[in-house]
Amino acid sequence: MGTLIILAILVLAVMGFSNPVWWIAAAALLYLHVRYGHTGPSTSSGGPAGSPARADESYRAYRQRRDRQARWERRYRRERPWASRQRKGL
Repeated sequence: MGTLIILAILVLAVMGFSNPVWWIAAAALLYLHVRYGHTGPSTSSGGPAGSPARADESYRAYRQRRDRQARWERRYRRERPWASRQRKGL
């Protein structure tokens, strides 16, 4: 997909010699590709170098999110006992 975007940018830049509006379009496409479309290396393919460390970090982040959510839920139940009782009945 990235190759197609780069090819489109090059085509727009070449077309810009006849009409400068195409250069603006190429610049906008390049900006959008760098800003939003250019993701880093995929974690699912998982090369041998550094994969266990990345997996540990993602699991640690998952545990932190899960623990934070559990703390919020306990706090909600403690501060609003009536609402949590009604929700269990649904």
